[in-house]
Amino acid sequence: MSDRLLDKETYLGFCDEALVAMRDLVVELGDDLANRRPELPGANSPFAILTHCLGVTARWASTVNLGEVVPRDRDAEFTATGEVAALAADTDRVRASLRDWVARTDVAAPPRRPTTPRQDWYAATAGGVLMHVYEELAQHRGQLELTRDVLRAAS
Repeated sequence: MSDRLLDKETYLGFCDEALVAMRDLVVELGDDLANRRPELPGANSPFAILTHCLGVTARWASTVNLGEVVPRDRDAEFTATGEVAALAADTDRVRASLRDWVARTDVAAPPRRPTTPRQDWYAATAGGVLMHVYEELAQHRGQLELTRDVLRAAS
């Protein structure tokens, strides 16, 4: 796989669209609803979902692909709460970082810090890892939209 097979600008456009949509959704909900969990077993708040997405993006695009460790507490992502303005700023910082991480990624190369002990087929190349990042953003964007709808219906 060469960089031509993964158009980095198109890829970043898809990721950026997902991150901006999630950021705007959380901001629109405001501090109260964004930090509320739907009354469903195992449900996460919108704040926690977006926090998790930022952790996923940094972990896979930087730590796994480039070997540059970005500290992450995955368990804490699911209980995260706070002000949406701060989370929106964090989202914009991750968006800028993602652009840098992708620019420096050789998509044909293996990740510098591969996942362990899992041997996921998509983690064989840095390009596959980047596709996994988008996969996670896309699925969690849908989860976040549904979570918003459930919270609004209940309030």
